[in-house]
Amino acid sequence: MNLKIALLTGVLFSNVLYAQEMIRGIVYEDVNQNGKKERREKGLPQVAVSNGVDVVLTDQSGAYQLPVKDNSIFFVVKPNGYQFPLDENNMPEFYYIHKPQGSPDLKYKGSEPTGELPKSLNFALLKDDTEKEQFSALVFGDPQAYNMDEIVYFDEGIVQEISNREKFAFGLSLGDLVGDDLTLHDPYKKTVGKLGLPWFNVMGNHDMNYDVQQDVLSDETYQKNFGPNNFSFNYGGAHFIVLDNIIYPNPRTGKGYLGGFRKDQLDFVENNLKFVPKDKLIVLAFHIPLLHDNSDVFRNEDRQRLFDLLAEYPNTLSLSAHTHLQRHNFYTKEDGWRQDTPHHEYNVGTTSGDWYSGLKNNLGVPTSTMRDGTPKGYAILNIEGNRYTFDYKVAGEPEDYQLNIVFPAAVQQKYLRRHTLSVNFFIGASSDIVEYSLDGKEWKKMSHTETEDPSFQYHVLKFDNAETVMDGRRPSNAVKSTHVWQAKLPGKLQAGQYTIQVRATDMFGRTHLQTKDLKIVK
Repeated sequence: MNLKIALLTGVLFSNVLYAQEMIRGIVYEDVNQNGKKERREKGLPQVAVSNGVDVVLTDQSGAYQLPVKDNSIFFVVKPNGYQFPLDENNMPEFYYIHKPQGSPDLKYKGSEPTGELPKSLNFALLKDDTEKEQFSALVFGDPQAYNMDEIVYFDEGIVQEISNREKFAFGLSLGDLVGDDLTLHDPYKKTVGKLGLPWFNVMGNHDMNYDVQQDVLSDETYQKNFGPNNFSFNYGGAHFIVLDNIIYPNPRTGKGYLGGFRKDQLDFVENNLKFVPKDKLIVLAFHIPLLHDNSDVFRNEDRQRLFDLLAEYPNTLSLSAHTHLQRHNFYTKEDGWRQDTPHHEYNVGTTSGDWYSGLKNNLGVPTSTMRDGTPKGYAILNIEGNRYTFDYKVAGEPEDYQLNIVFPAAVQQKYLRRHTLSVNFFIGASSDIVEYSLDGKEWKKMSHTETEDPSFQYHVLKFDNAETVMDGRRPSNAVKSTHVWQAKLPGKLQAGQYTIQVRATDMFGRTHLQTKDLKIVK
């Protein structure tokens, strides 16, 4: 009897699998770049294709098949040596939205009904002979414009200042592309499109549909405008995985959002990694940092499963934004990381800085220094093989401006020790070495100190003590910075002219130098 039941169950299960709708198609090299698969255009083998959860490889003829789920997006994972077709704003075209009934009726419009799937869902790729193992990519944190004026600030303060665009392979924005008004997605796309680079995007908490009751529907408008918010691609020796790590509404309270991942998202990561060699550099990109003091900020079990999935990949990096600060987070075994070498997360400073606050510069754009003293700017991720370094470019300043020295330009000798030499090393981590010297003589180590940046505090106080109307929004209150170093100068310096030199050695062994003139009077 048990055998008959087992056989019957097996037949029923087999019929269910057989009845499941499948999508089929070909990934091919689009030689004439017309977006249509033609007979002479060859299919590409061993290319990953996904429905957002399952991941399969194409066969020798470039063919694939995947299970079909409603309200899903099919996409191809860019292999090495190829690039995606781009739209008029240089956004990659690598996906197909499948929403037979369309999106729900929302404040910001989602997808129209897509109807039946095509008989063959084909994905075009373009041959790219320029891809190299050594490359650089632009990384933007939180453009986050709340209106068209701030779109202009983003354009004039960040985009237009990038003149050496040919040195970058692509760009990546780490979420909060706009500030809640999702009609600004289009002008945002047009603005970054001016850079002429393939541009990838991460979904942020200010890019969501808030008038929904399920997290799976919070990205309806984002998906219409940008495609999948969970996807991956290869470039050089790196494999990039882009994830939406905002759960809305918060499943614990029903209000606001919670940092974390749904099971289907982590299933995608697991299925995707099955086809990624262990020696690749895995670069994760999401909006909210994985760092948290308690589980009310980020769901710990989700972070743990992600760490478990990466356990056999020795070369990893995470990129996040969201905080409007800049810092480095290192995760060890105490945090659930399963390797001896800590996992590095670079929480990138933002292109909107402190939400477009502060006095305006000579371009008429708010200076918008962040609360930890990091000037508004953007990161540059440099990858060679499976190794990485990064730079931080301060908007409107020379490339070598990496340190801000705070000390009076002139001081009385008898009061010298009442002053503290403070240095903000914008990309600094607590393990970095920062030293100072007077006139290039003996180098003395400075002490890493988590404290408010005095220069930023000064700019806030300008607003708080103003006697006339200030042209700009008051900056936020200062917070403790993770990249300030301090020292006291020797008390017996003679009156005269000195040059304070500060040298910072970063985690990659590179040195950065900044100087400031000092006059000591009797």
